Amino acid sequence: MNKSIFIPIIALIVIGCGPTPKEEAQTFIDDYTSEFIDLYYASAKAEWMANTRIIPGDTTNSSAVQQANEALAAFTGSEANINSIKSLMKKQAELEPLQIRQLETMLYAAANNPAIIPEVVSARIKAESAQTEQLFGFDFQIDGESVTTNEIDGILNSETDIDKRLTAWEASKEVGKELKDGLANLQQLRNKTVQALGYDNYFAYQVSEYGMTTDEMIATCDQLVKDIWPLYRELHTYARYELAKKYNAEVPEMLPAHWLPNRWGQDWSEMVEVEGIDLNDVLEQKGPKWLVEQAERFYISLGLSPLPNSFYELSSLYPLPEDVTYKKNNHASAWHMNLQEDVRCLMSVEPNASWYETTHHELGHVYYYLEYTNPEVPPLLRGGANRAFHEAVGSMMGLAAMQQPFLEGIGLVPAGTETDQTQALLKEALNYIVFIPFSAGVMTQFENELYANDLSPEAYNKTWWELAAKYQGMVPPSERGEEFTDAASKTHINNDAAQYYDYALSYAILFQLHDHIATNILNADPRATDYYGNKEVGKFLHELLSVGATKDWRQLLQETTGEGISAKAMLKYFDPLMEYLKAENQGRECTLPESI
Repeated sequence: MNKSIFIPIIALIVIGCGPTPKEEAQTFIDDYTSEFIDLYYASAKAEWMANTRIIPGDTTNSSAVQQANEALAAFTGSEANINSIKSLMKKQAELEPLQIRQLETMLYAAANNPAIIPEVVSARIKAESAQTEQLFGFDFQIDGESVTTNEIDGILNSETDIDKRLTAWEASKEVGKELKDGLANLQQLRNKTVQALGYDNYFAYQVSEYGMTTDEMIATCDQLVKDIWPLYRELHTYARYELAKKYNAEVPEMLPAHWLPNRWGQDWSEMVEVEGIDLNDVLEQKGPKWLVEQAERFYISLGLSPLPNSFYELSSLYPLPEDVTYKKNNHASAWHMNLQEDVRCLMSVEPNASWYETTHHELGHVYYYLEYTNPEVPPLLRGGANRAFHEAVGSMMGLAAMQQPFLEGIGLVPAGTETDQTQALLKEALNYIVFIPFSAGVMTQFENELYANDLSPEAYNKTWWELAAKYQGMVPPSERGEEFTDAASKTHINNDAAQYYDYALSYAILFQLHDHIATNILNADPRATDYYGNKEVGKFLHELLSVGATKDWRQLLQETTGEGISAKAMLKYFDPLMEYLKAENQGRECTLPESI
């Protein structure tokens, strides 16, 4: 009798003492996070050295990067971790939402380097390294002389001789021939890598970071293009006639690619010069250090905290002295080194208007890092609400810092300075509006075809130019056969694949956030705001940024702006331009269809 009673009691005690699914999940998450942070920090520090101390011929840094990244990949993609995550996800009905989001983040990271197919992962990493090396090591030439891509861009920005423009444009595409086989190889390897964890293809994998299907992302991008299409048609017509006048040529039905001031026709803003505000002279007097410190003062004026001292101690902010024996990457970037307080910027700040805007943009990323580095956001969720949100916030702060009331308020331009507002708005539209058909249309559709529809390498170029004609109204100067792979001349196709819609979405979110601040906080024209010193703007940013990736981005956008993602705020910003363009285009033939 006692024995029959005693055994169930023991069983109950054992069962009662076992961890609940929540406790089991939290123990795993805590252990994973601890090891992940150490490996992530080691990887970040190795990457930092490789970008800030480049010694030609010295492989020390590249070896350290490879070793650190392989260790991180081996951990995030380990079979043991994958099995544990999958086991816990089967119990997700009993887990906390925050735990589920962290487990999903782990599984997403694992899919990029799953140890269950080590040969494929190793082949993909090797192929990506070779593709990047070939891309950045390519010897661009014009008339047998080596040129940099900056020099090619300079020709396309300013040259009026059509023949010289054609030569430069064609030179910029030669690299695609060399990259075709590598791209075809990566197309297969990337798909095989993520298919091992159940993703349909690499495009679907990258899109899943947004909590969306491929069809949902394509529909969102298509809608952005449709929203801005009427304005884009007017800009397209304006560009055809104005450039024909500039080059003393017949007006073409579609824009010849070599006529445009950008290798891919994604930004036409160099067509317009705006007189009135010139910041370069006044910034030259203030020096590069002032630009960085002034950008920090802007964020502090909103009520955000000063940057940690380590930011200035560990960042690489200015051009290297001429007498040093090493180089650095001069492309501006912001780094969250350990997902905690070690935040840095890699820049080469010079006292001019471009770097003035860039410092405000990059510190936007840094303050985003610092805002979501708080106890309410687990380290694994210390990221933007989505990839586009980070870019949107940085770009918005750069945009705000360039508006005239802001500049007048900090004394960079005299109060009441007269500028041609219409030309200024046109220049902005030739950047922001023109970019949408390229990013949400051409790039997104091409990479969807590449990965989701297994596009044949023998149709790469045909597909690329069909999309360019449809979305951009742009054609190549002459027939481009399949010996060319013009898509591969775009860096992102090779080493930042299937993510270019990030930029399209970031532009939409940028204008939605900016319009909300202008309309509901500042009661100002979105084209003439002054965020500086406004604590309500700071409060809005804190509430937006401090949640990191703990919320679905669609929910966050709805809560903060009252609407889902759309181009309506962007169109509102450029609304005064439509009347001007219609007047300029009076009597001109519009060759793009009314709808797309």
